[in-house]
Amino acid sequence: MLPDEYRRNAAETAAFLSARIATVPRTGWIVGTGLGHAAESLHVTTAFDYRSIPHFPAATVQSHAGRLLFGDIQDRSVVVMQGRLHLYEGYSAAEATFPVRVMQEMGVRRLIVTNAAGGLNPSFRTRDLMVITDHINLTGENPLAGPNMAAWGPRFPDMTRAYDRGLIACAEEAARSIRIPIRKGVYAGLKGPSLETPAETRLLRTLGADAVGFSTVPEVIAAIHGGMQVFGLSIITNVNDPDHPVPATVEDIVAAAGQAAPSLEKLLSAVMRLLDD
Repeated sequence: MLPDEYRRNAAETAAFLSARIATVPRTGWIVGTGLGHAAESLHVTTAFDYRSIPHFPAATVQSHAGRLLFGDIQDRSVVVMQGRLHLYEGYSAAEATFPVRVMQEMGVRRLIVTNAAGGLNPSFRTRDLMVITDHINLTGENPLAGPNMAAWGPRFPDMTRAYDRGLIACAEEAARSIRIPIRKGVYAGLKGPSLETPAETRLLRTLGADAVGFSTVPEVIAAIHGGMQVFGLSIITNVNDPDHPVPATVEDIVAAAGQAAPSLEKLLSAVMRLLDD
């Protein structure tokens, strides 16, 4: 797809959605694998199936509902993606981040990304919540490759503080207030969909990664390019021990994410309460 067509499609999609909602949200939230119920605190005012939205790609992965929800959490207007798009589904990096561009066109200025991730840090435990402080892009792709759309952002966006320090501090304050323990760490993004070998786990640990998954990184790059503040949160669904590897199944990962979803929902609800909108 040509850049002009891509941006025109995003603008058309944004206009379609904006005409059908009462309030344009300032915050967007992308929900990860097994975390669809984490958005239960959202008071939904309008909902769309992805397939009913012009130009919007379809979610094809198990546990990703494929619905775009508009409403409010703690009196803050939000848009929630129940189901994201992945590179391993066959989407290009630009296609996988198309919803972020639609949010940008709508005026969303803050993006929350959540995911289910494998733990690499040996001190982590299943169902831990990890605030993402940084990431390593190992997908081999970048949504900014190709001609730059200057109207959306600069050719070379700075990524030294991709995950907003203020939002991280806000999450730490929220976690203390509701007594939910959180971890902090670096997220490694792979293309997937095959899970990591023991040798790959050792490599990722050596690189300084605390958790690994198949999403989030392209979305964050696009959001930073578009001038958004970003907050990232991973649910640790299993801990990878390369010396004592245990097979992981999608069913186990989804189940672990679902068990931790209530804590995620409580934390994000507390974070939203602290935001100055």
